Amino acid sequence: MQTEAVVEHHSGSQSSCRTGSKSWQYSDLMEKVDGYLMKYTNLVTGWQYRYFVLNNEAGLLEYFVNEQSRNQKPRGSLPLAGAVISPSDEDSHTFTVNAISGEQYKLRASDAKERQHWVSRLQICAQHHTEAMGKTNPPLQTRSQSLLSQGSGSSPGSQHRINQNANSLLGVSQLQHSSLYSSRKSLLPDHLLEAREMMSQAQGQHRDLIQSIEGLPSSQGPSPLDQDLLLLKATSLATMNCLSDCLHILQIQQMARQKIALGGPAIEWLEPKIPDILKNGGTLPSITTEDGKIEGTALERLEMESCDNSGEQEEIDFSQEVDDSSSSEEEDLGAVEEERSVILHLLSQLKLGMDLTRVVLPTFILEKRSLLEMYADFMSHPDLFVAITDGPSPMDRMVCFVEYYLTSFHEGRKGAIAKKPYNPIIGETFHCSWRVPKATTPPTGIPQEGTSCTSDCYNVHFVAEQVSHHPPVSGFYAECQERQMCVNTHVWTKSKFMGMSIGVSMIGEGNLHLLEHGEEYTFSLPSAYARSILTVPWVELGGKVNVNCAKTGYSAVITFQTKPFYGGKLHRVNAEVKHNPTNTVVCRVQGEWNGTLEFAYTNGETRVIDVTKLPVTRKRVRPNELQGPYESRRLWQHVTESLKERDMEKATEHKRFLEERQRKEERHRAETQTPWRTKNFESKGDGWVYYQSLWKTAAHSTSSVPPQPNP
Repeated sequence: MQTEAVVEHHSGSQSSCRTGSKSWQYSDLMEKVDGYLMKYTNLVTGWQYRYFVLNNEAGLLEYFVNEQSRNQKPRGSLPLAGAVISPSDEDSHTFTVNAISGEQYKLRASDAKERQHWVSRLQICAQHHTEAMGKTNPPLQTRSQSLLSQGSGSSPGSQHRINQNANSLLGVSQLQHSSLYSSRKSLLPDHLLEAREMMSQAQGQHRDLIQSIEGLPSSQGPSPLDQDLLLLKATSLATMNCLSDCLHILQIQQMARQKIALGGPAIEWLEPKIPDILKNGGTLPSITTEDGKIEGTALERLEMESCDNSGEQEEIDFSQEVDDSSSSEEEDLGAVEEERSVILHLLSQLKLGMDLTRVVLPTFILEKRSLLEMYADFMSHPDLFVAITDGPSPMDRMVCFVEYYLTSFHEGRKGAIAKKPYNPIIGETFHCSWRVPKATTPPTGIPQEGTSCTSDCYNVHFVAEQVSHHPPVSGFYAECQERQMCVNTHVWTKSKFMGMSIGVSMIGEGNLHLLEHGEEYTFSLPSAYARSILTVPWVELGGKVNVNCAKTGYSAVITFQTKPFYGGKLHRVNAEVKHNPTNTVVCRVQGEWNGTLEFAYTNGETRVIDVTKLPVTRKRVRPNELQGPYESRRLWQHVTESLKERDMEKATEHKRFLEERQRKEERHRAETQTPWRTKNFESKGDGWVYYQSLWKTAAHSTSSVPPQPNP
């Protein structure tokens, strides 16, 4: 083989041998890779089959409509120099190619093996052309002399070791270290160059590990398909991908600071600074509507009312509520894809494990509603909520609660992309209600058109309030007076940066009261994770939730499973309902929280629920003009309107006005030593309880009545 000739005849022309060695190392890796892959285009078109060709010499990934048209001009191409190629954690077939310019291809292979083949060849090609980036391309003689001077002091043993690693790019980087360093010195700072060299070595060791595992004989010892070895391979690959992405972020950020154009725009923070007029409590005279009305007037009125707002009881006229006409759908792409460079800029300033509570995120990733309104989505199936108290036995009621709980998350995450709702302002509230026809209990509990629900419907009322700013704690409460049931919950959202994802812990507790049965159910909430934040972010839930009813002795354990590195399915959940005194499992649930759920009972019966086909009851809200100044929709209306118009600059100005006003109010309370007073909730122990909750009213009305014995 040629590599043996290089080792055995090293005493000849060293320049020639070195050049031949370099040529062998990369040319041997320049495997012809082409074939059909599925390419994600947009929401309308979705996934389409395209014929892809890896052009190793040019460092391009090209695609054509089909194989027959490959002799024509490519439909599209992506430069691989500086690109990051990452397997997706959505499934085992998908991967992304992120060019240094910010352009991205989201691709899907036919199976995991084909994906790994494409990813490995693309990474090798990207590595080679990234190292060549910025070089002045000296003539061959100069490169040979440089390599000769570097290797003149090397022993035959060291040369032999280098050629042993010819199947990795480690050999290339070692042979070219001197010339590579000098040619890129003006392009990258020393520490990034050293980091890339270390990454090259680590990638070589990773490939050696994979080859060693795959080369194990299947007849004796551990097999290449051993579960521990498969996990080791997957963990090693995931680690390398994460490190590669992080290094890519640092490189792009450094290039932006040096204003070096490498095929993409310089990265700058796109959000405008808050105008001085806003810092002084003024208005925004430049923000006007088409009919000439100055919206700054509304902002000025909020400023005047704000300092006297705490503790005021809200007078809510439910007769003013109308069916909500606003759309809950969010654009899945658009601004997030266009502003990807801003996300890269933001990520470059974060540290692993960093608390994101006080980090101001860019406006374009915001969902067009407040977090308080998002909590109302837990009640999007009010018929299932009301049906809990209909259970004929304690076991049935616990199973009904688990059913309601598992179906309550899907509606809040209807979009494919993870967006962030507005951080509520302290004192902000949200009110709404639902009507559930009395004659039509689940699964069709939606009022029909033309049906009068004033007397033939149960009314479920909801109120949420931001009761604390640091830490950010929200309280929300829902009740159905006719059925004598209510639920009270307080949640502290704590978010952390986790590298390529963001984790949000929902710390708190909920209490469901069924006054007709004298039962109280306590429950917690799962954590949420925004995955793939460099590409198309998506949400998954994770963690263990406990549900307990002390009176009946029934409990449930609900486990939201996050997708593992290797294999596994998305959005899996399982639950187990148990009677604690007898330690008997009475029901098991498995499936997806945003798909199909199967309930299996101990008597052999099963029941299947498709969450996507459950009817959603539209909530009823009061029009913005009838709401108070601190109710969510009126408070954020200018931000929401600007986001709908895709005017990010105007949305940012309104958003920062509200945030700056909140800081001003906090300073005012601190200076005057005025405590914050909530409107609807009061602090009790470690939680927050609604002032006029049903169980308080019931306890007060029956305080003089002697308790009745249980039947």
